Amino acid sequence: MFGMDMTVLAFVGLAAMSAAALAYAVLFPSIENERNTGKRLKSVKSAETDRLAVKASRDRVAEAAKRRKSVQDSLKDLENKQKSRSANTTKPPLKIMLRQAGLNLTVERFYLYSVVSGIVVAFVLFIAGASLLILAGGFIAGAFGLPRWFVSFKRQRRIKAFLEELPNSLDVIVRAVRSGLPLNDAVRLIASESPEPVKGEFRRVIESQQLGLSLPEAMLRMPETMPCPEASFFGIVIQIQSQAGGNLSEALGNLSKVLRDRKKMKAKVQALSMEAKASAAIIGALPFIVAFLVYLSSPNYIMPLFTTSTGHLILVIAGVWMSMGIFVMRKMINFDI
Repeated sequence: MFGMDMTVLAFVGLAAMSAAALAYAVLFPSIENERNTGKRLKSVKSAETDRLAVKASRDRVAEAAKRRKSVQDSLKDLENKQKSRSANTTKPPLKIMLRQAGLNLTVERFYLYSVVSGIVVAFVLFIAGASLLILAGGFIAGAFGLPRWFVSFKRQRRIKAFLEELPNSLDVIVRAVRSGLPLNDAVRLIASESPEPVKGEFRRVIESQQLGLSLPEAMLRMPETMPCPEASFFGIVIQIQSQAGGNLSEALGNLSKVLRDRKKMKAKVQALSMEAKASAAIIGALPFIVAFLVYLSSPNYIMPLFTTSTGHLILVIAGVWMSMGIFVMRKMINFDI
């Protein structure tokens, strides 16, 4: 009885195994198809993800190239504008030079003051008993040399004062922008609170905006009245930021740092060249000091230089050679930063 039960159980087990094998044989193609379908779906999804990643990367590269081209075009345009305005920086007309010096004078009034200056210098020489030739030379020097030297002196002093205050003004603009204040309001703050001549230059920017110019265009016009590279740098930074975007506070902060570094470099170069300048001043003044001492000790010995034609020729030649030497020494000890 027990042996027959074991036979039945074995038969049932074999039958179940046969049924399972038959079912697997029948369902195997379907299972394999589903497995292949899953693999293909996974492969398609992976390919789609890779395609999207490649497309995103390609879009980023295209956007970077487009932005780079925009910046290059902006720089080229700014370079062309800067070249067209370079004449106002190196050799400006008299009207622009008066504006750059901060003098509220018309050209006609400047010429009137020049004639008056020439007459005053000639009158002083006439009282001193100078000859007619010296009177004519004094009038020319007083009418054409002295007024233009004064305008150039005022111009250089105004540029120096502007460069002393510009980094501080840029720092104020950076803090204002970082605190959420618009750039226009920051510029108005500088135009109302900063000392001259920064105050006057930024006030011109505000007035140009009121006449219809945009802020970058108004900034780019600043070198017309303030002929220094630092003013051009500021206008170029504002122009590039308006066209290409970016962090304005960071750009202005970097510009402020660059201006301070340029100022430190100028001071360092001036300190290093001070010995050469002192030597040049001593060498240049030595002939006049020796001539004055010889005149005090032996006037009859040196007076032929001023009373004879040969002495006049010697003085002219000596003056030309001294002028050449002073010019060469000036070129050797002056550096542009």
